[in-house]
Amino acid sequence: MPNKTLKDIAAKMANLDIAMLTTHTSRGQLSSRPMSNNGDVEYDGNSYYFTYEGSRTVKDISENPHVSLSFEGPKRLYVSIVGTARLIRQRATMQKHWLPELKQWFKDGLDTPGIVLVRVEAQRIKYWQDEDEGELHIGAGDKD
Repeated sequence: MPNKTLKDIAAKMANLDIAMLTTHTSRGQLSSRPMSNNGDVEYDGNSYYFTYEGSRTVKDISENPHVSLSFEGPKRLYVSIVGTARLIRQRATMQKHWLPELKQWFKDGLDTPGIVLVRVEAQRIKYWQDEDEGELHIGAGDKD
């Protein structure tokens, strides 16, 4: 497997939007759902998704923050990310990731009651594209 940097993998992910976010349920099962970056895809090892406070996603993350993301892209690109999810409720942080297109799900924008931002901090990234594949482990100082 050739060595790839986070920057190399980010370049491959530049046009990927929809991810399947998988969480652990309180019954020990896995639960997946599609989540959109809505164009917020300048990947630095963190992924961001908006959801609602009362969602299963928030409940699952509150009980177990270990999650995975999976992406499929053009030219047979597949990316799997294992990481830790954090729930963000600070408006200033949410504002940095807000796009007008999100109003289709959150009609009052950041004033929508119960809006929450999920940040997934990658710990391990694996990718496959034809004969090319690789894995990157991310530590606290590896995201710069």
